[in-house]
Amino acid sequence: MTGIPGALAVHHVAFTVPDLDQAVEFFTEVLDARLLYRIGPVEDKEGDWMTRQLGVDRDASAHIAMLRLGPVTNLELFEYTAPDQRRDPPRNSDVGGHHLALAVADVDAAVAHLRRQPGVEVLGEPQTVTDGGPIHGDRWVYFRTPWGLQMEVLNMPIGMPYERDTDARLYSPLTAWS
Repeated sequence: MTGIPGALAVHHVAFTVPDLDQAVEFFTEVLDARLLYRIGPVEDKEGDWMTRQLGVDRDASAHIAMLRLGPVTNLELFEYTAPDQRRDPPRNSDVGGHHLALAVADVDAAVAHLRRQPGVEVLGEPQTVTDGGPIHGDRWVYFRTPWGLQMEVLNMPIGMPYERDTDARLYSPLTAWS
């Protein structure tokens, strides 16, 4: 047997942010996420629960928000305070580097919207993959949120070349979530 027994789906992705209020506002106001709940502080003033359960400094404290981003993605945001906290976000090339990609109907319209948002940095110009490889036709661009989280907007047309070599398919929504 391979894999995790009983696995059903990816439940959520999570990011630590420097300011939970700012991040919730960005995801709800700019990206149309829905705030589901907030909890916190999550902490253990007397024991080592934070280290044992979350792998952080025993004196760390967290505030958490859970959002729904589109039809299928649950997004958990953490704001930690901890004595040993590093504040620089990893670059994509760093171990632990990451980004969150959003499928959009029109990359150029998405970029125009993002460029109107205070503090958002669109990295370069939208690119279209034209190399004849497995994702030929993909149109994409990266951007950074006001606090530095790397994200991407992309449009991958139906019938990508990789589909000739496998029956598996990337999930691709057919309609906008808002």
